[in-house]
Amino acid sequence: MGAEVVFDPLLIWPVIAGLGAAALLVTALSLWRGLAGWAFRALGFALILTALANPSLQNEDRQALSDIALVLRDETGSNRLSDRQAQSEAAVTQLSAELARLGIEERVVSVADAPDNGGSTLNTALDAALADLPRDRLAGVFVVSDGLAHDAATTPPPAPVHLVQTGEAQDWDRRLIVRNAPAYGILGETMRLTLRIEDEGNVPEALSDRPVQVGFALNGEDLRYATAPVGEDMGLDLTLDRGGLNVLRFVLEPQDGELTDRNNAAVVQINGIRDRLRVLLVSGEPHTGQRTWRNLLKSDPSVDLVHFTILRPPDRQDGVPVNELSLIAFPTRELFVEKIDEFDLIIFDRYRRRGILPSSYFENIRRYVSEGGALLVVGGTELASAESIYHSPLGRILPGEPTARVFEQPFTPHLSEMGQRHPVTAGLDADYPPRAGSDAPSWGRWLRQIDLTPRGGAVVMQGVDERPLLILDHAGEGRVAILASDQAWLWDRGFEGGGPQAELLRRLAHWMMREPDLEEEALVAEADGQGLRITRRSLDDGPHGVTITGPDDSTVEVPLVETAPGRFTADWQGAEPGLYRLRSGEQETVAVLGTANPREYERVVAGGTPLAPLLDATRGGTAVIAAGLPALRLIDAGRQAYGRGWLGVTPRGAYVTTDLRLTPLLPAWAWLLLGVGFVLGGWLRESRR
Repeated sequence: MGAEVVFDPLLIWPVIAGLGAAALLVTALSLWRGLAGWAFRALGFALILTALANPSLQNEDRQALSDIALVLRDETGSNRLSDRQAQSEAAVTQLSAELARLGIEERVVSVADAPDNGGSTLNTALDAALADLPRDRLAGVFVVSDGLAHDAATTPPPAPVHLVQTGEAQDWDRRLIVRNAPAYGILGETMRLTLRIEDEGNVPEALSDRPVQVGFALNGEDLRYATAPVGEDMGLDLTLDRGGLNVLRFVLEPQDGELTDRNNAAVVQINGIRDRLRVLLVSGEPHTGQRTWRNLLKSDPSVDLVHFTILRPPDRQDGVPVNELSLIAFPTRELFVEKIDEFDLIIFDRYRRRGILPSSYFENIRRYVSEGGALLVVGGTELASAESIYHSPLGRILPGEPTARVFEQPFTPHLSEMGQRHPVTAGLDADYPPRAGSDAPSWGRWLRQIDLTPRGGAVVMQGVDERPLLILDHAGEGRVAILASDQAWLWDRGFEGGGPQAELLRRLAHWMMREPDLEEEALVAEADGQGLRITRRSLDDGPHGVTITGPDDSTVEVPLVETAPGRFTADWQGAEPGLYRLRSGEQETVAVLGTANPREYERVVAGGTPLAPLLDATRGGTAVIAAGLPALRLIDAGRQAYGRGWLGVTPRGAYVTTDLRLTPLLPAWAWLLLGVGFVLGGWLRESRR
């Protein structure tokens, strides 16, 4: 119960204040003139003003509320290492018993790993927990944790905050850090990554400051090893030879006594890009369709095009003096001997043998293809003649042999069964629905085709009477293709509705230059959170499946379902974040689910440094569980709240009012009567004198 005097004025306070000022003025005037009754008059005025203020005695019936202590229990990954979970259990049990002994209510809140690799968000969890508690009842906060937090410090609460720290004095750990890694790299060029290996905690003397072996593997290959110092940056040179996403994995061999090996590995994803693609286009003669190839290649900003058109072959005798010709000589030796290996693709467009290139040059081109180059032959009538490029050493690697027949008739190109599966041509008919009464796409017709006899490779497009129109093949380490028509420009001009000329030729050129997205046999895994979208491209009908090896080396077999010709897919959910290796037949790839380098395991040796500002601001302390569980004491607010073997809580004395009563000290008329009596008494005393 509590009592206090309150006022319930009969007039508003400004009016009472004005009357008080007038009374004070009258009293001062009486004192100045020496009137004997000034004191009685002043007391009378005071009683009258008191009557107007209406003083009352307020009595409250109060119900005391219990104090509350918040126990924040860390259940993140780092606090589950070693025996920290058991230590947390013992500490929470001890705190519950001590708080019950002091009559303090307990609230326990668990803190789990933050999503999206946020680490331990103890400060954020503390803010959220305090938002649900009445702050005038908070007697203390106990954080049962290893002390490792990764979020910004919070506003100190109005009660001491203590860290009840897990961990052992002999704990130690070794971690691998990738300090610098580029997001992309140019194929064939050397890039440098920077690694660092750090030890923390009570490192065994036998391992302290000694070099270690770092294993690294690119795109799931076998591990290679390098020696690295501890506590110093180490540069590692790397050259990418595969376009698209490359996954580089680093590992350290775990050591006895380490808290965890989760930070002994790191994964870096680097996108491999080509600096520039160099293409040599040789047109055997001016013709309507050569601009189609030139425009396509010039429009691609990643392509450097070198284009030669043979306008005046050696066998032309027109009597023009050589010194009057404005055309430059064809630099055959420079292009086909000295610098041939600098090109990514060579295109012969309606080229015929006229003695410009000797057989030794064609032999050099064949060698270039066999060692990894690319050759595309686009043929017109010359391909079926005695001057055909097929009758050079290139004929040994071309996938089709001309029969000398030329079909000068309209026909509609269409995809073969293999072409519906091959990445170069698959889906080209999607934007051209068949015309009424036909199953073929609504492509415009071409007017000429050279008859070929397939010798190998994949026939992906057909023309007159199902004869091969486009054949793709591998020759040694390189690639070769032959297009048995020079009429693709009709699609470019929109003849009879046109067709997917630009996309076909773009895919064809980029397949020959090994674009990863156009490989016939490929395994692709795209990560989305903890899920994988697996796609297997294959020219084989299947069935196909994939073997997935997880971060813990466990394996699972996942069947793939054909969702489009030549495309087999599956969706799969991983159990934990990390690096997953996938294999389907001869195809292998890797994918990273979640975060391969969890922030929670960057540092795992216990310590209260991240929480130190919060503890200092509230005069709280740290109790190491391994040194003994702490007792609790009641302390006054503002005092140091910790000592040897104990932690303090501050009683808050909070209460709730259950009843409220107001009793006037005197009735208003009694105050007025007394006031008027004293004023009259002063006047009577003055009148007697």
